[in-house]
Amino acid sequence: MNTKTTASLKPADVEKKWIVVDAQDAVVGRLASFIAMRLRGKHRPDYTPNVDCGDTVVVINADKVKFTGRKLDQKTYYWHTGYPGGIKERKAGAILSGRFPERILEKAVERMLPKESPLARKQLTHLKIYNSGEHPHEAQNPEVIDFKGLNAKNIRSQ
Repeated sequence: MNTKTTASLKPADVEKKWIVVDAQDAVVGRLASFIAMRLRGKHRPDYTPNVDCGDTVVVINADKVKFTGRKLDQKTYYWHTGYPGGIKERKAGAILSGRFPERILEKAVERMLPKESPLARKQLTHLKIYNSGEHPHEAQNPEVIDFKGLNAKNIRSQ
């Protein structure tokens, strides 16, 4: 008689929460890792890998994130146009000072989720990123998470 059973969540049993994270002066990689964990639901004791049991994450001040070391000048983002010789590149500093600085954090989180999976694409839709300190999700009563207070290494003030 085996009394130990593994709890497996069903999609109907999941209670999704809304959380708000302030990204001002936060280190990009540490913040992206925290967000990816919350999106997948790995912070929950009843985590189930094949069920979307993560939270909805709202990130504010995404244009004020920081890099450690010389990554602002040296980190390069590549993409391909689809044409022969169509490889393009852009430095992290150029993206942060450009038109869509929230893409730095969005790409970092996307690359920490499982690759090419329908579940990962669905979980990524639960990420809302805003460059200002305000967001239009007050009606969902999001819980504010003090990411910078979790560890002294999470913040960079340069």
